[in-house]
Amino acid sequence: MDLHLPGPSRSIVRCVHTTGVTSELLSATSRVVVATGCVSIWEQPADRLAAAYHALPEQQRARLLVGLGVSHADFVDRYHRPRTALGRYLDTLDAASPPLPPPARIIGAHGPRMSRLGADRSVGVHPYLVDEVHTARARSELGSRPLLAVEQTVILHTDPDAARAQARAMLAPYLELANYRNAWLRVGFTDEDMADGGSDQLIDALFLHGSPEEVADRLTQQQQAGADHLALQVATTDRRLFTHGAWRDLAAALF
Repeated sequence: MDLHLPGPSRSIVRCVHTTGVTSELLSATSRVVVATGCVSIWEQPADRLAAAYHALPEQQRARLLVGLGVSHADFVDRYHRPRTALGRYLDTLDAASPPLPPPARIIGAHGPRMSRLGADRSVGVHPYLVDEVHTARARSELGSRPLLAVEQTVILHTDPDAARAQARAMLAPYLELANYRNAWLRVGFTDEDMADGGSDQLIDALFLHGSPEEVADRLTQQQQAGADHLALQVATTDRRLFTHGAWRDLAAALF
């Protein structure tokens, strides 16, 4: 398990560049693996990404996993055939001199075709806002080899109504995005589940809430469903804040 730190990922090169946040995290640590999860392929040319990756010191590159995704049609004017576009982007990374190799990259994916591309051309896939049903299905489709690194949002609040209200505030923009809606439909949710801020069933599936011990039990279920790795995001009312106390409470329950 690791920490998922929410923040803007508009520029691939900015995320990986020697003056960027990713470089700062790598410089401040000696063993932790840092991943960008995930930055849009439409924002920067692939050859610039490969060059920025290799501008980092070798010992930092060894701990960097570059997460790539196709974003959403709502955000990209030239959005067209995203799976084909990602395949061509990966071709350019492979052809760069030196290349950004498959073991150093991971693909943000929800659907089976994009997940297969991630399995074939990177270390694996990194789905976001999914439940255990999606995780089990993804593991079955991918097989045992590819890395399945699942983002999981948690809310350390023992009042279910308050926790769900916080979850709905966070979920609101995602309910407007077709890629997420389609992913939830594939695992059995309905359009009615996505109305009015999301049904309790949808909220409880996507957000783990309760005491640290209750959340830890649900995280175990994600692992049993097939997740190799969990990227934990502690939801807050202000996403600019890092909740040290919540992380300490969760760590005590997990470890």
